[in-house]
Amino acid sequence: MAKAMVDHCITKARNDGRQYRRVVLENSLEALLVSDPDTDKCAASMDVGVGHYSDPPGIEGLAHFLEHMLFYASEKYPEEDSFDKYTSQHGGGTNALTGSDHTNYHFVANADCFEEALDRFSQFFVKPLMSSDAVKREIKAVDSEFQKNFLSDSWRIGQLRSHLSMEAHPYHKFGTGNRQTLEVQPKAKGIDIRQELIKFYEENYSANLMRLVVYGKGSLDKIQDLVIQKFNAISNNKESSFHISGHPCVGEHLQVLVKAVPICDDHTLQVQWPMPCSIHHYKEVPCSYLTHLIGHEGEGSLFHALKRLGWATSLSAYESFADSNTSFFNVVIEMTDAGHEHMQDIVGLLFKYIDILHQSGICEWIYDEIAAVNETMFHNQDKISPMSYVLSIASNMKLYPPKDWLVKSSLPSKFNPSIIRAVLEKLSSENFRIFWVSKKFEGETNMVEPWYATAYCVDKLTDSTIQEWVQHAPSEHLHLPVANQFIATDLSLKKTAKVMYPVLLRKTSFSTLWYKPDTVFSVPKATVHLKFNCPYACNSPHAELLARIFKHLVCDYLNEYAYYAELAGLYYGICQTDDGFELNVSGYNHKLLVLLDTVLKAMANFTVKPERFSVIKEKLTKSYQNFKFDEPRFHASYYRSLILNDHSWPWEEDLEILETLKPNDLSRFAPTMLSRAFLECYIAGNIERDEAESIVHHIEDIFFNGSHPICKPVLQSQLITSRLVTLDEGVSYVYSTEGLNPNDENSALVHYIQIHQDDITLNVQLQLVAFIARHEAFHQLRTVEQLGYVCSLTHRYDLGVHGLQFTVQSAVKCPKYIDTRVQSFLKSFESKLVEMSEVEFKSHLNALIESKLEKDKNLWEECERHWEEITDRTFLFDRVETEVAALRKLTKQELIAFFHEHIRIGAPKRKVLSVRVYGSKHSSDFVVDKNEAVGPNTVRIDDIFSFRALQPLYGSHRRGYERMEVHSSSK
Repeated sequence: MAKAMVDHCITKARNDGRQYRRVVLENSLEALLVSDPDTDKCAASMDVGVGHYSDPPGIEGLAHFLEHMLFYASEKYPEEDSFDKYTSQHGGGTNALTGSDHTNYHFVANADCFEEALDRFSQFFVKPLMSSDAVKREIKAVDSEFQKNFLSDSWRIGQLRSHLSMEAHPYHKFGTGNRQTLEVQPKAKGIDIRQELIKFYEENYSANLMRLVVYGKGSLDKIQDLVIQKFNAISNNKESSFHISGHPCVGEHLQVLVKAVPICDDHTLQVQWPMPCSIHHYKEVPCSYLTHLIGHEGEGSLFHALKRLGWATSLSAYESFADSNTSFFNVVIEMTDAGHEHMQDIVGLLFKYIDILHQSGICEWIYDEIAAVNETMFHNQDKISPMSYVLSIASNMKLYPPKDWLVKSSLPSKFNPSIIRAVLEKLSSENFRIFWVSKKFEGETNMVEPWYATAYCVDKLTDSTIQEWVQHAPSEHLHLPVANQFIATDLSLKKTAKVMYPVLLRKTSFSTLWYKPDTVFSVPKATVHLKFNCPYACNSPHAELLARIFKHLVCDYLNEYAYYAELAGLYYGICQTDDGFELNVSGYNHKLLVLLDTVLKAMANFTVKPERFSVIKEKLTKSYQNFKFDEPRFHASYYRSLILNDHSWPWEEDLEILETLKPNDLSRFAPTMLSRAFLECYIAGNIERDEAESIVHHIEDIFFNGSHPICKPVLQSQLITSRLVTLDEGVSYVYSTEGLNPNDENSALVHYIQIHQDDITLNVQLQLVAFIARHEAFHQLRTVEQLGYVCSLTHRYDLGVHGLQFTVQSAVKCPKYIDTRVQSFLKSFESKLVEMSEVEFKSHLNALIESKLEKDKNLWEECERHWEEITDRTFLFDRVETEVAALRKLTKQELIAFFHEHIRIGAPKRKVLSVRVYGSKHSSDFVVDKNEAVGPNTVRIDDIFSFRALQPLYGSHRRGYERMEVHSSSK
């Protein structure tokens, strides 16, 4: 029998109604059971105490390869990929990850299939099957994953950091693996990779090294019975947990300056200090205290000084774990071109700030403030998806005692200056290494990292060098932050009338107000969504770019002020839209209106600061220039959007215009942009009706009222609506192009099927086709044919038009070939759909219905759903219920008829756009594709804008407010 610990021994949030129990099975497997009667989903996460640190010498990536292989099949469920199929068909999915000293497997599915899903999951740890054929195929998947990441700077520099460490330490290893390490090298040595997989599994996948979290709807007793029944059969080999002593970076690896050449044109500075892992002091949180101060962005902070000097655009400070005993303290700074020229001054200022921390001593009031904010956040935390929740717990179970599995480091409670000071002492000029990453170092390096071919060189530094940099650094007024005035102290819940959907409280020529109080989640939080429909903000590429700079500058000006709000759990964001921009302010409602008012006035009283304009322009210019280094699948999606959206411009034109813009251009543009506006507002959460109305009155006063109003109402003729190009029925369009990055071997295909404008009956038919086909497509194109690591089928919704999209990125096959395989899949899927039994059809249908009926887990999910209806002007707030009602009436024959009419190859109404992006490995295939005659009913797009000009457009799906009735309080 299992030994149980009752639920009150596990500390949980005050607003958490779930029940918890720790159990230890006879085989020593430790588990946390979570009972949530309100959940629609079940989930589980198994954390195995072995990772890529344990890879055998010469077989780099074996632990990661096993992670790929484990979900293939088991002795009890031998059908390949059947677990992923089962969870996918029951409203869920699976995933896994490999860390340095642990590997995690997790899944989620509809709650009504909890027992079978758990049984299928458990069998991978009891008796997995790893067939020779599957092993051969999945090596290609691991290699495709490696190829996908090969030109990613985060992967490249991460591996360089590992490479420049002690070779004897496992931190030095290459954990991903590729074809070279998993096939070529083992074969050359006469090693059977499948036998190595099995051996690695048998030696390391022992029950005493496993930690399990199971999340279900039933009682704890019922969940416990299932866990014992399913997981007690896992073997306990009594393996010792992985342990390594010593830090990977000592002696020769310290006091070094590493210059590295990235793929993207950015300047990044990372300073690292090796240290013992602070997790052992999770109640004292020494690293949290120091990252709070060094990473602060308020006045007097290091970042504030660097920003004022025009040297940095971002700064972050954090602890990263090498393993459970060792870590690094990191400071990462994104530098401007000017900052790159002042690297020594930046490092000098960093060490100056560290000196200030020494001189100021460890401040109890700062620790208490961190603790107070953390406590409020912990006890008022939002529910997240069950799969994310079990993953977050299972991955940390070995680091904390059971009573703190949920808390982790969230509740600092032991102020201990000596422990914080001991970590601060580690941040010295004798115990560091610097990574300076910039394209400027091309041609100046003399070494190459072996796995990702990153060019680099290493210079030795001394303590005296750093002290010299400190002395020569500019005199900036660095100091500790002040007390945070944004910390919420009123967390009371307001009494409001129960409302199921947002109601229209107000409409004028200036604005509309939608309102929905929170009567579901009972949290002291609220959100204000505000959409500015500004016709002059988006009527040309020139206007769109200036509006983008405006948005960035507003945020830039507010950064020091709003950073305090962010620390206290209050956030704002400004984003551009096709017809203007949106402002969202959300978080604890107590101080929300203070932040909102400040942001609105910053927009209304906007002026251009030339020196900040230059910094933002430089940052935007680099983001455009670096677009070519994105993965080809993102380029394919970009071309699809450029072809279909009548209100889009090519990135090259944007870049050309951006380079010509001056501060005076924005000074003239900003008043014009705001001169005509119509505001749509949605206020939700812990806010009363009268308060919501007063907020909108205040917003109107700022922008529309007064003797010299900033805004006037938008004229009807000025309303801009983006529309989608209508593809011709029965025609397939092909756009082929070479990849933007000549060094990227990967190619990509987007196969987009355009189907219909928003219509409930057609919506649910398409949703069900996508729901059924999603796993089938992944299994065939990814698992069986191994066309690429990225293979997906998604339901698209663009400007009121629904469609189906296949996305495949591949280094092994060219896009034209992949296009033929997508078409072949659709033919085979058609047969499966026609031959599907009525029972199987109903199973899929009911699974989709259950997924749709899944309750919102938090206020933000509910708000985003409603806000989308408002901004799309569809106002179908009961969309879920309406679509579920339509699904319940749907028959198999109607679904087949829909497929035959819109999706099947040769269907009379089939409208297809294939975007083919050819990587360098397939350049010869591109030449053939471009010169080859197209087939019948196929049109090659050579010029996007000529094509767009000749095609008709879908009508706007957006409704107006003219006939909408305002909700009165008496109703």
